Amino acid sequence: MPQDTQHVIRSFDQELTRLRDMMSEMGGIVENQIALAARAILERDSAAAARVVEEDMRVDALERDIEQFVIRTLALRQPLAGDLRQVVAALKITGDLERIGDYAANVAKRSLVLAQFAMPFSLAALGHMARLVQQNLKTIIDAVGEANAEKALQVWRSDLEVDDLYNGIFRELITYMMEDPRNITPCTHLLFIAKNLERIGDHATNIAETVHYAVTGEPLTGARPKGDTSAYAVVRPPL
Repeated sequence: MPQDTQHVIRSFDQELTRLRDMMSEMGGIVENQIALAARAILERDSAAAARVVEEDMRVDALERDIEQFVIRTLALRQPLAGDLRQVVAALKITGDLERIGDYAANVAKRSLVLAQFAMPFSLAALGHMARLVQQNLKTIIDAVGEANAEKALQVWRSDLEVDDLYNGIFRELITYMMEDPRNITPCTHLLFIAKNLERIGDHATNIAETVHYAVTGEPLTGARPKGDTSAYAVVRPPL
């Protein structure tokens, strides 16, 4: 292989590594946002909530940087096959990460309202859901950095558990609201928080599908594991 060709290939490999590093950095910030948002809810930590909102600007800035990097790479390198899939996938992945950051910021803002209310019921299930979503996000960020299709598949399959938790929280909060009208405001905010966490899980699943296709060239076949039934829930008043 000519020396000039080797140099071009090595240079492009370095650019792909840089692209993965940028996505991993963005993913790490978003993962930390979720952890801080969970702390803000469970521990009534207003400082943690403020940090989540502040970090959202860094996420947005990284998304813009990655978009510019991808456009430049496409224009100058004109990648093909697997390389092209990796570069294009970066745009989809960063779009999902940006939305996850937005959902985390929304959770943090709602935690500030919740801090004004006494909680006459446990938030253990919500905490468990937040930890599961955070773990799935960590796994998929690792999959992005490692170009690991198996980890992507693991996250894709685990979204059903997130949905099951959401369904349980949804029914529990509706029951609390029906039992005591004073619970309506805090429970409404908690419903939105739970839905935001469920949507974060969906975006992690989106990333899993993108990573799997970028690495293998094959889309994940079959119906996406999905268990959110809240839109069809029938809630009856307590006897």
